Amino acid sequence: MTARRLPSAGFSITIRVAVTADASAIGRLTTAVGEAGAVVTALDVVDSDQTAIIADLTCDTADAAHADQVVGALEALDGVEVRKVSDRTFLLHLGGKIEVTPKVALRTRDELSRAYTPGVARVCLAIAENPDDARRLTIKRNTVAVVTDGTAVLGLGNLGPAAALPVMEGKAALFKRFAGVDAWPVVLDTQDTDEIVNIVKAIAPAYGGINLEDIAAPRCFEIEARLREMLDIPVFHDDQHGTAICVLAALTNALRVVGKKLADVRVVVSGAGAAGTAIMKLLLRQGVGDLIATDRPGALYRGMPGLNESWQWLADNTNRENFSGDLRGAVRGADVFIGVSAPNLLTGDDIATMAPDSIVFALANPDPEVDPRAAREHAAIVATGRSDQPNQINNVLAFPGVFRGMLDAQARAFTDEMALAAARAIADTVGADKLNASVIVPSVFDARVAPAVAAAVRAVAKGEETVRPGEGLGAEDGFPTDGYHANAAADILRTTVDAPPLLPDPSAQ
Repeated sequence: MTARRLPSAGFSITIRVAVTADASAIGRLTTAVGEAGAVVTALDVVDSDQTAIIADLTCDTADAAHADQVVGALEALDGVEVRKVSDRTFLLHLGGKIEVTPKVALRTRDELSRAYTPGVARVCLAIAENPDDARRLTIKRNTVAVVTDGTAVLGLGNLGPAAALPVMEGKAALFKRFAGVDAWPVVLDTQDTDEIVNIVKAIAPAYGGINLEDIAAPRCFEIEARLREMLDIPVFHDDQHGTAICVLAALTNALRVVGKKLADVRVVVSGAGAAGTAIMKLLLRQGVGDLIATDRPGALYRGMPGLNESWQWLADNTNRENFSGDLRGAVRGADVFIGVSAPNLLTGDDIATMAPDSIVFALANPDPEVDPRAAREHAAIVATGRSDQPNQINNVLAFPGVFRGMLDAQARAFTDEMALAAARAIADTVGADKLNASVIVPSVFDARVAPAVAAAVRAVAKGEETVRPGEGLGAEDGFPTDGYHANAAADILRTTVDAPPLLPDPSAQ
């Protein structure tokens, strides 16, 4: 089962061409690009004379091979000379995407004496006497470490730390752009769990929070759990919790559109790795009606042999009817499909077997689990992780605001209640007057999102608001009490970490 990849800004190219100056010149260029399956996004005339036009043609392609095909289509035109081809993505990354900028001018000896020696010694002694002052007097107050070992880079697999660095740079840039948080990539040349835990513990004094990123499951679960036990700052694995928050927010609004309640629906999740597991645990925390976890072996069910610890937990706490078939069988009659796995696993015909007013979140990137165009023929609502499709579910809706709120509250831990509050804030940012099948989440550029999420997380961290299962997110109050959910509810409640006493508000100092 294959589907042609969709053009994307991630494979945008600019082609400089010289074309014979006549009335049809520009039209011939754009027609050739369109017939090659690319999308023209800009055309700029750079120079011209009486015989020729020099133009820069910018277009989105599907992949590198497709870009070559587009260039070949232009070269085949009479009177066209391709002079240069630039990959706009690589150009953007030249020299990296972030830098350090001082907050103080250091223009005079006087300023230097206070920012560095001898004046800085007084600040060092103050922190030595009261270590909590580091949260007020150093970058710790607003700085996050973005930590990876490069074992699960995007959907590309184990590429190692150097190849993971561009992603971590991008994450740091997003922190700054959307929430004013200073974040820095920490890429580790080790895949040993103990070593990673020890390194992060050792560098933690400089940071107000740890964002784990692109660490493969199931090791990521152990790394996060151990660091949470050791550190007095929040540890947040974005591939797990950021994804789960955004999916719950989107599902909340999707259910509002189709008029269903979370407690009444059956959800099928494809992918029981870091993201899928976190999504399912948060849905269980919120009181989902029924849930089936699937991965390469098919649906996870009680009594299934050869399960690791994480999959065993899912098998024991999901799948009410103990279904043991494949993904296609699982989605038959389901209300919701959530994919965080691999491309082209389903077809439009599979979506047609789902319940009426079905919801499809096909989040594999860049190619979803099902072609969104085919899915829309049968599903009431379709969302993807792509920026060129409606309803993009993107973690940038969550993590900047979540960390902004935790840093502002000087929180010591990230909790499930913060996740629920963040999901509710994201969902509610889309007003009732704007909500429809093509708008279930706000734009990533909606300036209201990060402040709303930060305020919600900050309120929970400071004990000003408590979010309980089922509140304000379209589910029935409390957990279901039927057998297969009882263990999940009790287990999650037992492991929820309450934030310890907070430091004084720095603004009151």
